[in-house]
This record gives sequence, C-alpha cells and structure tokens, in this order.
Amino acid sequence: MDAGESARTLVFVVSDSLGETAELVARAAAIQFDSHRMEFVRVPYVEDARVLAGVFEHARTRPSLLVYTLVRPDLRQLVERESRRLGIPAVDVLGPLLEAMEKVAGFPPRLQPRLIRQLDEAYFRRIEAVEFAVKYDDGRDLRGLGRADLVLLGVSRTSKTPVSLYLAQRGYKVANVPLVPEIPLPEELLALPRGKVVGLTIAPECLCAIRSERVRTMGLNGPARYADPDRVRDELAYAREVFRRLGCPVVDVTHRAVEETANRVLEVTRPFREGEAVE
Repeated sequence: MDAGESARTLVFVVSDSLGETAELVARAAAIQFDSHRMEFVRVPYVEDARVLAGVFEHARTRPSLLVYTLVRPDLRQLVERESRRLGIPAVDVLGPLLEAMEKVAGFPPRLQPRLIRQLDEAYFRRIEAVEFAVKYDDGRDLRGLGRADLVLLGVSRTSKTPVSLYLAQRGYKVANVPLVPEIPLPEELLALPRGKVVGLTIAPECLCAIRSERVRTMGLNGPARYADPDRVRDELAYAREVFRRLGCPVVDVTHRAVEETANRVLEVTRPFREGEAVE
C-alpha cells in the first residue's frame, strides 16, 4: 500500500437499501474538509451480519468511518457494538430519526427495508401514466390504444380528459377517444377487449348547458350547432349505439365530480381487470 492510498480515509456507506441518502449526507459533510481526502465505498442491500463482518474486517486495516442507514434494530445494534469494540467511528443517519418520529407519531415504524424504493417506483409509474394520458388525449394518436390500461369514449364535454388525468395520477395509463357521428370508429378501437373500454354519457340538458357555456367563453355570438339540443341528442344517441356495439360498460357523468366518475370507471372495469367472469 503506497503512502497516497494510506492517507485516504475510507468512508463506508452501509444501507439495507441502495444507500443513496446516506452517501449524499456523507459527501455533504466531506465537502467541509478540503484538505482531507476521503474514499467512499457504498455497501447496499445489507441484510445479514456476514456482510457487516466483512465491512469491519476491511475498515480495521485503514482509517475508516461508517455511515449507515439500517432499518432493522439488530443490524444497527451490531454496528454500534462492533464500532465501539474496534474504535471505528460510526454515524447512524436513520436510527435517531426513526426514534424521534415514533415518539411524535405514537406508534412504531414498520421497520421494512427499501420502502423508499417502492415509493420511487410508484412515483415514476404515475409520471409515466400522466405523460401517456397527455400524449393519447382526445384520439390524437390511436397507436397508443393497445398499450392503454383503460380507454374512455364519449362525445365532446363528457369529462374524458379530466377523468383520464385523474386516473393517471393513480398510475393508470388512460387514452380517450371522442365520438363524432360523422367520423367512423377507428379500427384500433374495435380491436380492443371490451373490458378495457368505458363509455361516458351525460344527460342531454346538462350537456347543452355545458356546451352553451363553452360557446360563450369562446366569445362566439349567436346560436351554435355545437350546443343545439337536437344535435346534442343525436350525438348521445350515436354514442349509445357505439357503446352497445362494443359491449362496453357505461358511466353516467351527470352531476358527478371528476373523482366520482374516475372511481366509478374503476368499479365497472374491476371484474375485467381482475380476470373475473362478468354476469
């Protein structure tokens, strides 16, 4: 071992997860020691005493420091005991925080390693689902229908987009397709399993009011076919025929909040998503 190597302090970052948090804290502290060279060694996914024994065997050969985030009390106690016995400084990043939170919360922690990794994975699933909902909103790209968890159908102003985005926040990849009598149904839609498709409908008078307000906010003057009661009834009748043809469940969004509609969509598709027989 040359003099340069022996002058470096080993900082072992020991964790029962990936160890990113502990290493970040240790490196933030190390910045304050400009003249002291430190070598970081991350030891992730520690689950038994044998791995820790190997860390201490290595640490005792050179100036070393242990920084650890271990959820299991037995492993934390082992590190505390061995570091005292060998005279190796050790810093418990997670333990004191768990104890303090337990006092405030009034109940013990779950003591389950790698929960933060599970949270991260769920977060990225939601982000991916939101991006999917935006990309495949309003029938923009029909190639995504086959990759969707759910596909919402309905005439204009039946809450397809807000319901898609709400479900995306819960991790579901949702596409939506507008129904217009003058536009033929896309082949991609006809090829989908019926349990993946949900029709959204609404009371005619309610839809007329919503569309009339939309016309007003757009600054259009005079009557508009978009909000005409006869046109609205024709569109809704066409949508009912499409739903019948596809054999898909239908959710009435009349006077329903977005979250209520989204929950109802999940209810009516649960038998299909869980592979259950539908009566």
